[in-house]
Amino acid sequence: MRIRLLLTIAVLFTAITNIYAQELEGNLNFHGFADNREYARSKRFSETIFGMRISPEVGLLMDSTHRIRIGFNALHEFGSPKFTNNIAPVAYYQYMKKGWDFYLGAFPRQGLISDFPRAILNDTLNYYRPNVEGMLVKYENENWREVIFIDWTSRQTGTARENFIFGFSGTYKKDLFFVSHYAMMLHNAGPAIPIPDDHVEDNGAANVKVGLDLSKKTFLDSLTLSAGGLVSFERIRSVGGWKTPVGMLLELNMEYHKFGIVNSFYKGEGHHLIMGDKFYTAKTYNRTDLTWRPIVYKNLEAKLALSFHFVDGVVDSQQAFGLRYNLSGSRSLKRK
Repeated sequence: MRIRLLLTIAVLFTAITNIYAQELEGNLNFHGFADNREYARSKRFSETIFGMRISPEVGLLMDSTHRIRIGFNALHEFGSPKFTNNIAPVAYYQYMKKGWDFYLGAFPRQGLISDFPRAILNDTLNYYRPNVEGMLVKYENENWREVIFIDWTSRQTGTARENFIFGFSGTYKKDLFFVSHYAMMLHNAGPAIPIPDDHVEDNGAANVKVGLDLSKKTFLDSLTLSAGGLVSFERIRSVGGWKTPVGMLLELNMEYHKFGIVNSFYKGEGHHLIMGDKFYTAKTYNRTDLTWRPIVYKNLEAKLALSFHFVDGVVDSQQAFGLRYNLSGSRSLKRK
């Protein structure tokens, strides 16, 4: 018993010593948003998304390689009688070394997979599903960035379906030239209690584009041009084979003194993408965003966007305002 007690004390002493060599970290993220979508002319779903999210995190940076964070992400939609409409857990481990990052748990998607084209992952996910629940691996160096992830979106029960998203993205940039790729697949299976005439569904898409970053060659703050292909993959198992509609996607992005223009033009076959933007069901679609960033200060940024959707011979409109504030800090637990 004495030997066990001594061993226990030694283990606790070592753990406490290690804790004092770590850093206590904190992070507070606020996201306020107003997104008014007037889509009636094209007979798509009109809605107004108006609310805020707050996400505090605390954790330990154990050394330069290992980090653990816990917290939550709470949504309140304005006009709702509830204090919060949804609380999502935030709890993850992060490994960082020589350009590699590995995440395991429930962690924010912002800055990791938030750059996917809307055709593949709709921007509504930023409002209603701000976290990835699963795993992600990222490698990044001076010219290359690659991300692979799996996001478990629904756990199977007797009545709930099982589905998850697997995806990857990457960009290679050299001087003015860049090439990017994005791909994802949604696996949508049934509940544990079978539903008659129900089938497993696979639904995904991929986009590959090449472009030029001319930001340093003009008077503009930023200017990029790109062209590429969009293909989707749709299959209902035991009913039919793969459907693979394809099309061409052209993009322009420019900004000067906080004012910007973003234009996306699509031409090709219509797509049925469960997680993608519904405008891409059309064979021809053009989206023009006029943007203004009135606030850009340290950890605070606000953005206003007026969007026009040219589709099916009509023009739909959208007005969106978003504000993000991120406050972080750390304190060493090392003994003085």
